[in-house]
Amino acid sequence: MKLLKLVPDDTNIDFLKWRVMAFALSLVLMAASVGLVATKGLNFGVDFIGGQMIRATFTQTATAPVSELRTKVATLGYGEPTIQRFGKENQVSIRMKLPDGADKKPEIANAMAVKITDKLKADYPGVRIDGVDSVSGKVSEELFSKGMLALLAAMAGVSIYIWIRFEWQFGVGAIWSLVHDVTLTFGLFSLLGLEFDLNIIAALLTIIGYSLNDTVVVYDRIRENLMKFRKMDMAGLLNLSVNETLARTVMTSVSISLPLLVLVFFGPDVIFGFSLAMAFGIIIGTYSSIYQAAPILIWLKVGPHSFVPGEGATPKAERMGESFGAQP
Repeated sequence: MKLLKLVPDDTNIDFLKWRVMAFALSLVLMAASVGLVATKGLNFGVDFIGGQMIRATFTQTATAPVSELRTKVATLGYGEPTIQRFGKENQVSIRMKLPDGADKKPEIANAMAVKITDKLKADYPGVRIDGVDSVSGKVSEELFSKGMLALLAAMAGVSIYIWIRFEWQFGVGAIWSLVHDVTLTFGLFSLLGLEFDLNIIAALLTIIGYSLNDTVVVYDRIRENLMKFRKMDMAGLLNLSVNETLARTVMTSVSISLPLLVLVFFGPDVIFGFSLAMAFGIIIGTYSSIYQAAPILIWLKVGPHSFVPGEGATPKAERMGESFGAQP
């Protein structure tokens, strides 16, 4: 029985031919993502901004009456609600600020939730309440700061690991790839207005781990080839290394992406954001390991001379032995 191969053994694709175009495209997309986050912002969930969020599905209508719903909830005396569709057209999230004193007395928040849900059930027969979440302002600030700190710590730790394992240029390439992947994911969520909560932080941390795994595999092969092919030009050596690891990269990416895409299209709405972030991150991570992590080594002047002794160079151990032998 012939085994299935997504990538032939004799693959010889000139990836580095498009490195300038790919790098320019990535810079444009990253700038657009930063611009979107700066102007439009992120749709932070209750985890990060505090308050109470009620998720509801209007089972008897194709679309949720957002404007009408906003007016009716506002008459309850808790202030102006923030209502957004998520998932399907008949699904909404109703976000409210917690009343004064709710931090110390949870029953105040509970009473508000009961009053809002009772209003929905009375005015819209058949409405289904999918969930009620409450987070105090103090807790939400702590969650946000710790979530961002976890992202930064993960990226810094990855860079230090790559630096120690290889050379500083490889560490720069790894951190650039991670910044690229995370920035584009932020841009996607800002563009689509999807809720950004702790689940997305978890997805981003997973993406960082996957991207590092792909990058280390490529970098390890590059280092091996730098030792084997001392006179090959750097672009050709990078192409060779990427092609040699391409089968493993594609197989890993496809095997992880398939179940994630199933979750995106057929999974429950409560994990839609997490599934989309993961699927997008896996695809972008595969792209960055080929078109970001590898080509940047050329611009950082990496070559056999960078950390492999030249042919005429005397090994360090030998030089030390000679110096000790010369002592009386």
